[in-house]
Amino acid sequence: MDGRLWRTEPISTRTPLALLILSLGTIAAVWWWLATPVTLVRAPIDPAAKLECVSYAPFRGEQTPLNSTAIIPAGQIAQDMAQLAQITKCVRTYSIDNGLDQVPELAGKVGLKVIQGVWLGSNRLKNLAQIAGVVDLTKRFPNVISSVVVGNEVLLRGEMTAADLVGNIRSVKAQVGKIPVTYADVWEFWLKNRELYDAVDFVTIHILPYWEDFPIRAKSAAAHVDSIRKRVAVAFPSKEILIGETGWPSAGRMRDGALPSRTNQARVVSEILDLAKREGFRVNLIEAYDQPWKRDLEGTVGGYWGLIYDQPRELKYPPGVPITNYPSWKLQMGLGMGLSFLVFVTGMLTLRRRPWSPRLSAWPTVAVSATVAGILLGVAADKLIYESYGVGRWIQWSALLAAGVASPLLCAYATMSGRSLPTFLQLVGPSRFLTRSVSTVLLGLTLAVAALIGAETALGFVFDPRYRDFPFAALTMAVVPFAGLMAVNRPQEGVRPIAESVFAGLLVLSALYIGFNEGPDNWQSLWTCAIYLLFGITLWRARAVQSPE
Repeated sequence: MDGRLWRTEPISTRTPLALLILSLGTIAAVWWWLATPVTLVRAPIDPAAKLECVSYAPFRGEQTPLNSTAIIPAGQIAQDMAQLAQITKCVRTYSIDNGLDQVPELAGKVGLKVIQGVWLGSNRLKNLAQIAGVVDLTKRFPNVISSVVVGNEVLLRGEMTAADLVGNIRSVKAQVGKIPVTYADVWEFWLKNRELYDAVDFVTIHILPYWEDFPIRAKSAAAHVDSIRKRVAVAFPSKEILIGETGWPSAGRMRDGALPSRTNQARVVSEILDLAKREGFRVNLIEAYDQPWKRDLEGTVGGYWGLIYDQPRELKYPPGVPITNYPSWKLQMGLGMGLSFLVFVTGMLTLRRRPWSPRLSAWPTVAVSATVAGILLGVAADKLIYESYGVGRWIQWSALLAAGVASPLLCAYATMSGRSLPTFLQLVGPSRFLTRSVSTVLLGLTLAVAALIGAETALGFVFDPRYRDFPFAALTMAVVPFAGLMAVNRPQEGVRPIAESVFAGLLVLSALYIGFNEGPDNWQSLWTCAIYLLFGITLWRARAVQSPE
């Protein structure tokens, strides 16, 4: 007996230690790769070569133009103008509401020009008030307002006919003297409404590769902008074509192969600016500052088109600083390695307290869970920060991340103590199934949280997918340990629970539809669908047995 112990104990000790070292090394290597900075043809923001123009909205934090009574203080706008004057020659506004009528005066004080917007909609009285206000500004600040944009995407929104729009443009032109007048819309609507051409002094088109009906990848965005500009120039040969909006989001969900990220935003902006310089056309970037309020309308991606963070108001790409998707990658890597270490320690301590002989696959299963969780913890935390807007979303994504952290720890304990993945019956079922084990209850609650949020997000992608974020990181952290525990310690007998079967069917069917609907180029979707399938299979294999406790 002593001989057997002498031969087996070193192997038992070496196995988890070797796997721990492998896990930590893998986490470090993956984070080093994720944080690799990009090399650009030119800096996206270079004080020595100021931008031509940027779209400007003054709203910060909870401020929103959706509140028609909100007035942004002059001091707040003045701070923005002083900052923007360091990186751009001009700002573009879209209306005179919410205190934006103060922009021309404040911009002029710091040497900025203004492309002044007139917001048009379906309300004729409001349209007349907007026009009157802008005309007044052009008379007061003729040396600041370089041009007037009469209407922004009003044809795209279907709030005005082309004939009425032409009438408004001609009315403004008659009142603003020599200041050039234009209209701004997505490029397709210019080609569909060519009568606008004769009414404007120059053509202003919006080209947003991410939002195209067939989204464009970041690496092809600049070429797409150039191709569309040239196409419009052929249709309208004798007037300047201004790119009134173009850019790329730094966060949000993928659309086909179009991935929002910091590096992709920097790359697209850099390449478009380089193209504009070489070919001699003007570009207005959207936008100066991130606008959180847009997330109510467009999801996460709507709030992250800015070159400058909302809070604090800092440049996303300071000159001379390497551009990476994860500026805090060392902290994120360290937290992930710490979580992996805790998972292994949990498994080791469990074996010491309850010595028995787990299956040979037990430690590799724990190692996979620890490594996956360690790699994805920083990604999931990053997504939590960027994708949580409003109390409800913060609660939902925080709960999912908490489940992702708890799952590998609790599953490591269950794996090494010979316990199986609990069923919902052990939490809320008849007394013969209920458990008194605290660890089992906690694991069951973690499973329930992941199942509820997984099902809710899956149904969201089926019925209302356009602005939803893919919860691939935190959900993977939670589901992989569940699947590993089910594979190692699955009960051989028992009844298939109805609740788990319903969740399993919902997740599998949703995954099949989502994968087809989102297409093969969207890796965020494919990853999420794979986890839905894995979760569905895991729940389908569940068996309810009478509690021995």
